[in-house]
Amino acid sequence: MSLRRKLLAEFIGTSALLATVVGSGIMGANLSGGNDGLALLANAAATAGMLYVLIAALGPISGAHLNPAVTLAMRLRGEVTTTVAVAYIAVQTVAAVTGVLLAHAMFDLPLWQPGLRARGGSGQWLSEAVATFGLLLTVLLGARHRPAALPMLVAGYIFAAYWFTASTSFANPAVTLARSLTQSFAGIRPEDVAGFVLAQLAGTIAALWFAALLRISNADEAGPSQDPKRTNADTP
Repeated sequence: MSLRRKLLAEFIGTSALLATVVGSGIMGANLSGGNDGLALLANAAATAGMLYVLIAALGPISGAHLNPAVTLAMRLRGEVTTTVAVAYIAVQTVAAVTGVLLAHAMFDLPLWQPGLRARGGSGQWLSEAVATFGLLLTVLLGARHRPAALPMLVAGYIFAAYWFTASTSFANPAVTLARSLTQSFAGIRPEDVAGFVLAQLAGTIAALWFAALLRISNADEAGPSQDPKRTNADTP
């Protein structure tokens, strides 16, 4: 497949993901009567559902990274080239901002509104490192051992991580940057973005290390009658 098709899939998928994250946060806050728990439940369920659809539909085209941390991991593992990785990350970032603007437009809100929600401090940073570590480990091990179940694995993990992390699991540098452009339920202050992204990068590196420690040898995994070589370098 051409790189153009892959980038289009990443643009559509990342835009849809951010429109879902921000839009469901707005809808949840509007309908919950001030109950943040109900708003978070709606936000988490909508995000998990959309992730399942996007990974299942776009995975065969682009690998459905939808996340610079995933793309970085694939580059460090040698599964995509530097050129492809840079193109993916650029498109994911632009698409994430597009998704936020789309959500604002659907709810008749000002398109450009820098975030106001404070999300800083050691607990938030640790949460983002843990959330990203868990997401990347799910992707890496799931793609290796249960590839058909990967959409459900990622969706299930994100739904859970919304609830067990103090940060509500951004786990995605493009998502973090884009969510600094909304004052809705899903927002974050621009000055808190750098801390989140650094924590996410730390979680990514840790996940790569642990995935290597847990990896079964190709020979043991493939068995005597199978070819252990992977043929699809674009699938995480």
